Amino acid sequence: MEKQERIILVTNDDGITAPGIRALIEAVRPLGKVVVVAPDSPQSGMGHAITIGVPLRLNQVNIFEDIEAWQCSGTPVDCVKLARDKILHRKPDICVSGINHGANHSINVIYSGTMSAAMEAAIEGIPSAGFSFLEYSYDADFSLPAKVAREVTERMLAANLPAGSLFNVNIPVVEEKDFRGLRLCRQADAKWVEEFDERRDPHGKKYYWLTGQFKNRDVGEDTDVWALENNYASMVPVQFDLTNYKLMKQLEESWKDL
Repeated sequence: MEKQERIILVTNDDGITAPGIRALIEAVRPLGKVVVVAPDSPQSGMGHAITIGVPLRLNQVNIFEDIEAWQCSGTPVDCVKLARDKILHRKPDICVSGINHGANHSINVIYSGTMSAAMEAAIEGIPSAGFSFLEYSYDADFSLPAKVAREVTERMLAANLPAGSLFNVNIPVVEEKDFRGLRLCRQADAKWVEEFDERRDPHGKKYYWLTGQFKNRDVGEDTDVWALENNYASMVPVQFDLTNYKLMKQLEESWKDL
């Protein structure tokens, strides 16, 4: 029997015209048949949101040479669901999401549309990874992140990964000569200390802009934040089972009457 061609699903949260997704497509193009399903507009910070109150639109577009591509009116998670059900009609061999403009390390993984798209694929049993570059400018140079994405994708395709395997990969802003390679990490204990900047519009009505500072409370040298600060690309294995097993075991002892 002839071996079936690998299918690589590519998605993102910055929108189908973002430079990062083009870099990701070019990185993984040699590894199999690439199919792109991505939002038709930026969806950063959407997390695992899905569209339930309005109909979804899905249109094929000719943006990437010789690559089947579809733009979706919904969220990154909607894109993965539609890709699986209406476009591919089978599980792809792998799903890669990104390359995101900006960090998705530590607590950011919860809010990230990039990672939620990859997580949705992992929930379906598809090995998946989300890629983020710690550069926010629109004209960022994605050559190093693309090389990292290629290496990670190759490793994932070659490995016998368990169903639902999911990785959060972040790439530092660093000269390629100073880049120290990939590093498997845990998620840092870090968070945003947020404030809302209160302003008034021309009519005198209040409105708010979310601001804040990122605070790392973790001194470990095995975290994603440490790796990125030391010129490594961080690679965190992520799970979507949110059960706190340590607390559960503790309560099984102290709450024996339950």
